Amino acid sequence: MAEEVELEPKVEEADFLGTLKTSFESIKNKIAQIPFYTVNQTEDELDIINVESRNVRKEPFLFYIVKLKRDSLSVVYSIIPNTSERLRRGTVVKNLANLLATLSEDFQIDYPKFLQYVDSALTDLLNGLNESYSTLFNKYDALFAEYSELRKLVTELTISNKNLTIQASQLNEENKRLQEQLNALQTYSDDALMAMIQDWLDVHDSTIDIEEFSKTYKVPEPRVEQILDKMVSLGYLELKG
Repeated sequence: MAEEVELEPKVEEADFLGTLKTSFESIKNKIAQIPFYTVNQTEDELDIINVESRNVRKEPFLFYIVKLKRDSLSVVYSIIPNTSERLRRGTVVKNLANLLATLSEDFQIDYPKFLQYVDSALTDLLNGLNESYSTLFNKYDALFAEYSELRKLVTELTISNKNLTIQASQLNEENKRLQEQLNALQTYSDDALMAMIQDWLDVHDSTIDIEEFSKTYKVPEPRVEQILDKMVSLGYLELKG
């Protein structure tokens, strides 16, 4: 079985002249308020470290280190294999610019050279794009318009669904009401059933098929038998042998 080769990140460095205006201690106090940075200080240098990810051995893998001296600044950063070097440089430049803004009262970088480095990184990044700004903007604009339309459609469908839910609830209540009315109509009183049986007997030569009568009027057979017994006991009907 072939051994798995662990990929090592590429490391690059950029150096700039500068001037320490206050002290390393002042810078440490400010950096301490930023949670993702750690610092390491020696007599002549203050390292500001951001470890963004580690490898399986818990060693720094994706990182950048800003090394401050009294008269210079260096930024050392890693680039993960099979990722965009241009994009990584652009990200590091952005983070370095944010850090310099935070430390503007403490450290003065050689801005002409730094801006030249920023310009170079941005130019390199833009040259790596396969499409022009115009094409990218047009695609973004079209996608944003489509997104807005979809959001609008979702809102309309949500309202429509809410209305349908209300209508369904109303229809359900109406159906229950009608079912109750139907059940009431199918629940005959004793007098009504006796009249219905008498009409049946008149039509069927004084005979009654309980099962057929029950199915016709949707009255349970025991209920029909109960009314027949009552009619016999009251003398309305006479059983024939």
